Amino acid sequence: MIVLVLNCGSSSAKFAVIDAVTGRELVSGVAQRVGSAQATLDFKVEGRKESRLLHGAGHERALRAVVELLDELGVAHEIAGVGHRVVHGGAKFSGSMPITPAVVAKIEECIPLGPLHNPANLLGIRIAQELFPALPQVAVFDTAFHQTMPSRAYLYAVPYEWFAKHEVRRYGFHGTSHRYVSQQAVKQLGLDPEDHAVVTAHLGNGCSLAAVRNGASMDTTMGLTPVDGVVMGTRSGNIDPSIIAHMKKALHCTADHVMDELNRNSGLLGISGLSNDMRTLQEAAAEGHERAQLAIDKFCYSVAKAAAGMFVSLGRVDALVFTGGIGENAVDVRARIVELLGFAGFALDAHANAFHGKALRGRITRTTSPMAAVIATNEELMIAMDTAEIASAHGHVEAHGQAGAAPAEGAGDAERPAAERRAFA
Repeated sequence: MIVLVLNCGSSSAKFAVIDAVTGRELVSGVAQRVGSAQATLDFKVEGRKESRLLHGAGHERALRAVVELLDELGVAHEIAGVGHRVVHGGAKFSGSMPITPAVVAKIEECIPLGPLHNPANLLGIRIAQELFPALPQVAVFDTAFHQTMPSRAYLYAVPYEWFAKHEVRRYGFHGTSHRYVSQQAVKQLGLDPEDHAVVTAHLGNGCSLAAVRNGASMDTTMGLTPVDGVVMGTRSGNIDPSIIAHMKKALHCTADHVMDELNRNSGLLGISGLSNDMRTLQEAAAEGHERAQLAIDKFCYSVAKAAAGMFVSLGRVDALVFTGGIGENAVDVRARIVELLGFAGFALDAHANAFHGKALRGRITRTTSPMAAVIATNEELMIAMDTAEIASAHGHVEAHGQAGAAPAEGAGDAERPAAERRAFA
């Protein structure tokens, strides 16, 4: 089954057309700077990259341009379903759902929990329903995978009424990535499908770790919103909540302004004063930029400390798996994190780490050490697979293959080299 995967943000619309059976990516791209005079449609097909001006297009015009492109490439008629990434499903969704008016209403109810993402996700759903009225459409939630967390993991130590009346709790994000990578870890690393304990570390511009036991999330680092947890590209990660009130007074500003600073101007960017890009910081640190080095050190310490906490959540660890843009590509960052976890017995295989574990099916630690590995994420494929499975379950027949069938191990990776693969969040 051929699926169009959409991820609409406030100023962008990412897309990919994927064969959910084989994992092959036919075309992918992003409409960037949507709503501005500099709006562009950038895409990749058959290994070549192209870019087109959209001349100030809003989301609707941008998505129509995507459909026109797909028609021009001869793939639009093959699309049999549309899968949407939805960031916040609250506690209302524990799995992917066929999009119905009732599901849309519940996503709207989650807007107070996801004000930065859900409105754009909903806009993408509405436009896609207009563009593809006859196709099944499926919502895949970042938060759904973490609904298996026990209460001791998801509750905050605040007045219980905040949870009962206002839904204040840990929800977690990057669930689609954590689900995909933990499943691939079982296959690629030879873990017991019925008895495994894996910590997945999704490290990109947004970062989170998850503790996964036997395919179910037991704990994660992000919280009510994606700003919680470890240090990220522009997000602070966890801080003393009193900082918000303190800086509101110090800056004579609103709480919203402080939150915007914590979301957009903190993390690696905030500490370094230079960039949120790990590659840029590593280059600057090599040239003696002290704050760039400090940002890298803080990042590695934050991730290692969180990983140790995830070990506690599981009671043991069979594998620590790195994924995401930083996790898949930053050799020195992985090395430092593994070094910081030396107290738990982790010992790096420097040669394997230098090649991102590709020679050892992902493994980057010595055979006498607890296992750490690198496995590329593929959220788009996971969304496509969910869409195919749900479409099949609801009676939509696909002539090109068996909907929902599991792809071959690592399916889709040949078409997308690790350095070019990008996570959605």
